[in-house]
Amino acid sequence: MASIKKIPAKNKQGYKWRCVMEGPPDPVTGERRQIPRVRDTKQEAIDAAQEAVNILHSGIDLKKAKRTSFREATEGWMEDYSKRQVKNSTIRSRSKSLLVLLRHIDKQSVETITPTQYQKILYSLFDEGYAEAYIRNIHITASMVFEWSILNRLRSDNPAKGAKMPKKKLTVEDIERDVVREKYLERTELQEFLAAVETRGLDNDEEVFYLLTYSGLRPGELCALTWPDINFKTNEIRVTKTLYVPDRSGGEVEITPPKTEGSIRTFDLDDVIIEKLRNLKEVQKLRNERYQKLNSDFHKNNFIFTRPNGRPITQKTLLLRMDRLLKRTSITKKATPHIFRHTHVSMLAEAGVDLTVIMRRVGHDDAKTTLKVYTHVTNLMRENANQRIKIHFGKILNPE
Repeated sequence: MASIKKIPAKNKQGYKWRCVMEGPPDPVTGERRQIPRVRDTKQEAIDAAQEAVNILHSGIDLKKAKRTSFREATEGWMEDYSKRQVKNSTIRSRSKSLLVLLRHIDKQSVETITPTQYQKILYSLFDEGYAEAYIRNIHITASMVFEWSILNRLRSDNPAKGAKMPKKKLTVEDIERDVVREKYLERTELQEFLAAVETRGLDNDEEVFYLLTYSGLRPGELCALTWPDINFKTNEIRVTKTLYVPDRSGGEVEITPPKTEGSIRTFDLDDVIIEKLRNLKEVQKLRNERYQKLNSDFHKNNFIFTRPNGRPITQKTLLLRMDRLLKRTSITKKATPHIFRHTHVSMLAEAGVDLTVIMRRVGHDDAKTTLKVYTHVTNLMRENANQRIKIHFGKILNPE
């Protein structure tokens, strides 16, 4: 029950309304708690008292919540998040997302952020030119911070829940452009690129790009490969790690577990690829011996693709090498080394390999893109099959 009455006040109307409601008992002492609120109108007083009671029922530590800024909440969440089994690269990505978000909400009390305010922030990020995928990543991070705030009695709800992701309006060009085709190299493009590799490639380019093409490895997985990962007797490759460059400068690197548990895998390689790697191992052995005779900074880490001093090459090296070769082709796609992963999927699909087998071979995580490429290629195969039937058996249908 609520007690409502007028009380004298020094305002234009000469009074205010005071509403007292029964709140939940004190969680420590068990004593009765009455919640008073004073406002200019009767309804405002009732609403304010009810809101305060609802907050108490939700278990929010109101004093702590009012003192905790959004920045402090992000720091508390990050402290917890970084102690989980999360890769450094993921932590770094989340930290970057928070830096963007903190430009819009920093010192504001975490419990006062509303769904409407949060939605406006997402729209602002879109207007600032951030990509849809990056905004989605920011949104996921923000949602985790708000969920942490709920668990720590700083909020009763998650203002990010139900937020709408801003999207670019489709143009006629967008609709007509075949987006899936941009994600992999088609047969003629692949042949042209590999021809450039063989005629214009630098040291190890041939082994690198043939292996990427015929394995579906992620660039980081390829850079982290060591010779024990190759079984020359069974023609198999084992993927158990990936290379991570914390500062993107190409300096110190870290060898970390792969992206997901499904990324840990063993699969077979073509004889030609195995032979290329076998030859590389012999060449590398001689090269390393020569280097060690003249230098004292050699690193004996057994990496397959290395710099002269034995340190592994990085994803940046792959990108620079690929850009150099693309300039010597007529390929116009905005391709990075990751495109060979999707190209490998298209090759397997065209060869009639089952989707589940393909997913296991490439390591699961690109499910959406893998499915798109697979579906696109198999649909083209069906269309081509119909055309081939018409060419070879058209006279039966149209004897005249």
